[in-house]
Amino acid sequence: MSVRVVARIRPLLEKELEKDVIVRADRVEDGKPLTLVKIPSPKNGAEEFSFAFNSVYEQSTSQEELFTAEVAPHMKALFQGLDVTIFAYGVTGTGKTHTMRGGLRLAERGVIPRLLSNVFRRGKKIMKDTNGATTVVVALSYYEIYNDKVYDLLEPPEKRTPAGLPLREKDGKTIVVGLSERSCDDLKDFERLYIEANNNRVTASTKLNAHSSRSHAILRVKVTQMTGDTVKESTASAIDLAGSEDNRRTDNGKERLVESAAINKSLFVLSQCIDAISRGDKRIPYRESKMTRILSLGQNNGITVMILNLAPIRSYHLDTLSSLNVSSRAKRIEVREIENEIVYKQPPRTNSGLGGASVQRQPLRPLNNAHNVHTGALAAKTADKAEKPDKPVKAFAVYTDKKPAAPARAVVAPAANTSVPRQPLQSKRPSETSDSLPRPSKLARPTAQSLLRLPQPVNAVASNHITITPDQIEAMVEKKVAEILATRAAEAAAAAGTAPQPQPAPASEPTVAATATPVEISEEVKRRLEALERRIESESRGDNAADDNRSEGLRLLLQARRAKEYGDDAGALHLYEKALPYFPGQAKLLGKIERLRVKLGLAAAAADDRKQRLGSAEEDADYQEGTEADIDEDEDVAGRSPARGKAGKKRGLKVKPVEEAELDDPTSPRVKQLLDIVNSRDLKLIKGLRGFGAKKAQDLVDCLSLKGDGESGQIESLAQLRMLPGMGGRTVERAYEGLVASGV
Repeated sequence: MSVRVVARIRPLLEKELEKDVIVRADRVEDGKPLTLVKIPSPKNGAEEFSFAFNSVYEQSTSQEELFTAEVAPHMKALFQGLDVTIFAYGVTGTGKTHTMRGGLRLAERGVIPRLLSNVFRRGKKIMKDTNGATTVVVALSYYEIYNDKVYDLLEPPEKRTPAGLPLREKDGKTIVVGLSERSCDDLKDFERLYIEANNNRVTASTKLNAHSSRSHAILRVKVTQMTGDTVKESTASAIDLAGSEDNRRTDNGKERLVESAAINKSLFVLSQCIDAISRGDKRIPYRESKMTRILSLGQNNGITVMILNLAPIRSYHLDTLSSLNVSSRAKRIEVREIENEIVYKQPPRTNSGLGGASVQRQPLRPLNNAHNVHTGALAAKTADKAEKPDKPVKAFAVYTDKKPAAPARAVVAPAANTSVPRQPLQSKRPSETSDSLPRPSKLARPTAQSLLRLPQPVNAVASNHITITPDQIEAMVEKKVAEILATRAAEAAAAAGTAPQPQPAPASEPTVAATATPVEISEEVKRRLEALERRIESESRGDNAADDNRSEGLRLLLQARRAKEYGDDAGALHLYEKALPYFPGQAKLLGKIERLRVKLGLAAAAADDRKQRLGSAEEDADYQEGTEADIDEDEDVAGRSPARGKAGKKRGLKVKPVEEAELDDPTSPRVKQLLDIVNSRDLKLIKGLRGFGAKKAQDLVDCLSLKGDGESGQIESLAQLRMLPGMGGRTVERAYEGLVASGV
């Protein structure tokens, strides 16, 4: 039997208008019950969609009519041992809780109160008909799934744990571990427990529903019938699912958004399970949500009724279409109407006979979803295969390494202390029986006996393959070296114009030739080794000396830098001059020395010394990399040398070297032009100089502004310009060279 799906259209609320109704119930033919739900297409109003269900109930349907038609006929099956599951599905605000729980008035009671009333009435009737031979006991358990965590509603909220109650599988069913179960004798006990439990359920107000359920609620009614030594149990489950929500319409806050995400996720997994079952998939994603694990559509035995609640107005148009699509696929789910087994009362079993060969194992249970596998796409594929004729038998065989099984032989195990040698194992392939080397076996973990075992001699194996002795190898090497040396001696003698002295070795005296040749070879090798050692020692000494010189130069540069930071310019100049011999030709080091001399008033001596040093720098092309002198702290990033980088090489122009006397002459037109540009304090003109970026130009203008606007703030010479912060000899030279190259 498939899942019975019925649709119920809720009545209009106070603020809803009749003109907005778009969902209506219809029948296939006149005179037949309502089984169709029709709704217009959201894209084309003239087109109408039709969904068929087992039964459809209009807005005017009362609670009693729904229960009498859909739930009451299954009460007899419940007492016959079948499980009954009834759950309400739909969007938020469509009346699911009203259908399951109902109101306080008698006419408004929902499915759950009417279900319990019917159970108590039928139980009393059974006990009366059997004259008390059959006893009916009713027990309740009520829990909710809130944020994908299970909580017991019959217990106060203070006893809840943050992780909730765990789920376990037992006898093909999902049970909640630690769930309380309360005995219920009559309808009054049920009403007291049910009202108290509903107060513990999480509800909240949203824009679409003033009393929106924020969790899935599951009520289990366990009916136990005891007659003598037999016990028959059955369960009726009434499930009130929370509705899917569109957060754009519900206007949920932070906490409501978390609840809505958990609700939508569980309902999405439910729709995935329904789709997988309808397709006939072997794997159903029940375990991706606790709600689907508990509901177990298609796995539970018994009767399942799905009540689809629908809102008739246009504002629920898309949500209603989604619910109709899921519910129409749920009709294809097959459930097995199997009665629960009757349990016989007996004393508890002992564990003495659990082991041994006498225990008979139970056969494996069939696939849980086996009855649904052959109802979807997989069934169509199987039918297609059955219609096709069998494939012809292959006329060839595939090669395999496996040999046919040899006839079994009686093997007599030798005694523990026998001296019979161990027979080798039979080879796998015929090729292994050849005279080739044996295949290496896998390495095994060494044992104590193998570690204490003496190594076996390998001379017997090696003698079969090695046919030359070490002495013969040595003689062959010496003969080859002697031939090479004789060839070189002949070439040297031919170059000198003298005939070589042949020294034939007669065959009658092989020992003399053999003893004389090793002496000559050893002397030649010894001479070469000594020459190689002398060369290595000299190179190592030279490298050590170069490293020592470099270390000493770096030490002096570091001391000079520290002295400059502390303001000791004279000491820094002295240390830079001492470090210059270690780094000859370093233009940057020479520039630092020159700037310090100008700063200390030694400009004339610096000019003469600079001319001499620049000449020596042009001769020496050895560029020492990685030293501290390579880091010119006085140059800004915007004013890097044109020699650096590819872009700098492209921008660099070849100009003739600038003479020192020309730079120091304030009457020179280029110098005067450079000073005029600097004293103008025009940021645009200064940025146009070579080597002056935006930052360096702004720093120069700021420095001149601090000096004032009078004559004291004017720069009279390039030497004074070099003394400004951020300037330097190289920067001034580049600016001057730029003016010369531009020809302005």
